[in-house]
Amino acid sequence: MGQIIRIHQALRHLTNNQSAVEVDGKTVGKCLAELVERFPGMKPKLFGTNGKLLSYVDIYVNAESSYPEELDKAVNDGDTLSVTIIIAGG
Repeated sequence: MGQIIRIHQALRHLTNNQSAVEVDGKTVGKCLAELVERFPGMKPKLFGTNGKLLSYVDIYVNAESSYPEELDKAVNDGDTLSVTIIIAGG
């Protein structure tokens, strides 16, 4: 048993329209690395050239923001990660 990553609606076309993907990792970063390995088109949508999450991407673990630890935040078997895209407008 690993973790489930819930994919934001705007990114599902990159995961063959899957709303959730099962991965296995000990940190948010390891889980996202597996996601990107399986779906390479996700990388530029989640990460900047510096390897950090883009400023408008937030990852929630069991409905709690991973900030400020972000990629280093530890996860456990059975946890649910949610990829959230922060959209602003006016």
